[in-house]
Amino acid sequence: MSNDYAKTAQIFKAFCDENRIKILAMLQSGEKCACKLLDELNVTQPTLSHHMKILCDSGIVVGRKEGKWMHYSISAEGAKVAQECLNKLLFLDCKDENKSCCKK
Repeated sequence: MSNDYAKTAQIFKAFCDENRIKILAMLQSGEKCACKLLDELNVTQPTLSHHMKILCDSGIVVGRKEGKWMHYSISAEGAKVAQECLNKLLFLDCKDENKSCCKK
């Protein structure tokens, strides 16, 4: 159970920074090279690496190396897991109508 809490915290940590939200918005249109993200965000390379590590560790973003550059994209599976976590926290996926969380 505590593993679920840790994973949920890791997922939501990814959403708790303005730059990471900007990165996710940029990735909505498809895969982007780290160089493109650097240009758009106007941050240093170490700062971008820090943000990308958090996003990748959460599972929401995946990266692949091509030459000397990393290319990042939103993970459909990671986005699904994040949505499921939110639904569980807000009782939006409750299927048992006998549970108090399901009663309206």
